[in-house]
Amino acid sequence: MAEKILIVDDEPDMLKLLSMIIREKTPYEVTITNNPLEALDIARKGEIDLVIADLKMPGLNGMELLDAIKRVVENIPVILITAYGTVESAAETMQKGGFDFITKPFRKEQILFTIDRAMKWIQLQRENKMLKDQLKSKT
Repeated sequence: MAEKILIVDDEPDMLKLLSMIIREKTPYEVTITNNPLEALDIARKGEIDLVIADLKMPGLNGMELLDAIKRVVENIPVILITAYGTVESAAETMQKGGFDFITKPFRKEQILFTIDRAMKWIQLQRENKMLKDQLKSKT
């Protein structure tokens, strides 16, 4: 089963670009939306392994979306991307449990490297849970 990535951005061109990069260069399934509230509903269903969201969006910005997703699905990595990156917003992203903070314009290799790191982290989390469950069943 391929891992699933949700991309949330209010800019259609960015959605297309990220979707194309990920579909062409990775084995992951991609879901896109320009609506952060829809993204939260998708995350609630538990069918997403990774979220990539824009920081500046109308309605619910990326930081608010990060907070909301972490309340619903604690261990899902969230990568925030923005053209308005500051040290403060990057630090806030990490304090709130974000996986990474990427500023636009980014290189294709940068986003792919960050996705790869996130997917490896997910795999480690799953293996850790499996090993803990095995230990519990032996005691």
